[in-house]
Amino acid sequence: MRLVLKYGGTSISSAKDIQDVANYINLLSKHNEIVIVCSAISGITDDLIEISQSIKKENKLKAEQLAAKIISRHILLANQIIKKPTIRKKLLEKLNTDFLELNSLIEGMVLLGEVTPRSLDYLISFGERLSIKLISFSINDIGKNSISLTGKEVGIVTDSNFGESNPLMDTTRLRISKTIDLQFFKKIIPVVGGFTGADQYGHVTTFGRGGSDYTATIIGSCIKADEIWLMSDIDGLMTADPKIVKNAKLLKEVSYIEATEMALFGAKQIHPRTFEPLIAKKIPMKIRNSFNLKNEGTLVTHSPSLSSKNTVKCVSHIRHNGLIDIRGGTMVGTPGTAAKIFATLAKSGINVMMISQNPSESSITIVVKNTDLDKAVNALEMELLGKIIKKLEVTTDVAIIALIGSGMRGTVGVASKVFGAIEKKKVNVAMITQGSSELNLAFVVKDSDSNTAVQALHDAFELDKIN
Repeated sequence: MRLVLKYGGTSISSAKDIQDVANYINLLSKHNEIVIVCSAISGITDDLIEISQSIKKENKLKAEQLAAKIISRHILLANQIIKKPTIRKKLLEKLNTDFLELNSLIEGMVLLGEVTPRSLDYLISFGERLSIKLISFSINDIGKNSISLTGKEVGIVTDSNFGESNPLMDTTRLRISKTIDLQFFKKIIPVVGGFTGADQYGHVTTFGRGGSDYTATIIGSCIKADEIWLMSDIDGLMTADPKIVKNAKLLKEVSYIEATEMALFGAKQIHPRTFEPLIAKKIPMKIRNSFNLKNEGTLVTHSPSLSSKNTVKCVSHIRHNGLIDIRGGTMVGTPGTAAKIFATLAKSGINVMMISQNPSESSITIVVKNTDLDKAVNALEMELLGKIIKKLEVTTDVAIIALIGSGMRGTVGVASKVFGAIEKKKVNVAMITQGSSELNLAFVVKDSDSNTAVQALHDAFELDKIN
């Protein structure tokens, strides 16, 4: 088979983890063509972001200390994982080139005294640049040929939207297929840095946090992979967060569209855009645990088997949000009211997570992250209060609870079961939405009630008996 395996940072954070990955790849590569996609080692991206924050605060010493910490951690791992002295020497030389470039970049950013979106992408791309060398050389160390390639080197071309770039798929497809086919022809295992690409001018760009999943599916679609495996420290997608619901179960099979909804509603293990490159090609994906290889994980597919089409698949939740109720008599029947509200928020860079409007059109309720709440309220007050808006009511610390499952479509009584279960627990619902696809039903409760609501719904729909 032609496989793309993506390893998250927690799967490659120690010398033993990296050696285990190398040995597993060695085993798999005997009968399969493999591309590996890697995130930065656990904690490194956070350190790089902290360096950028230190530069903004003109704290040069802190930035240099963090860079030294990153460098020493990778040197230690290099010395621990590579047994053959010649290979270890070559790895350390390659890493040292990156370290010099990283220090030069930090020096330049400190001198300029600013962090631009472009320089930030360049800075945080070093996490993957370093990790792929550790993985690639550890595969070389056990006698297999491997090469490390950044997103730019493998051929991922994006627009210039730094921090949240989009791949230019036609150009990317041509470049990646050519690069990877050449490596396969030479019997070399490519280890590709996730999360990054480069724009048409060669400037490094990133896909945003969690973007290594997206890299894996971009590459998978370009090389017509048979399967893509996302390897992390979890067994797969669950019916609920196991930290909240002790009897949460592993979902054996879900559709692309269900998995996308789970990603959007807080399943941290998937980047929301991950499935875009797969849908046209119908490439199956597995979400697996690199520390529990006996478990097959969750299969994400275009058309799941009939046995997996449950009414509700999972209960997700997103905490720490704010609710804004926007009211005004002049909003009734006035074309463009909603457009003005959302344009005002978009101009301030605020993402609206949930929307509800009553049929009388006299109010629109929106949900944003707590961190965006002040900015959202200020923008609306400055631009629209006293014009089309008469009153703003704000509720802080609310959680979005979402039921997800394609089996909900056309099933009578789902909503009554949901709100009956919530009512029994004396939980008040502040807002409700359901799209016409009926794929999810979402509502808003107080943060303090979120765990109770999730458990109540998990019990009501008997999700512990799924599969």
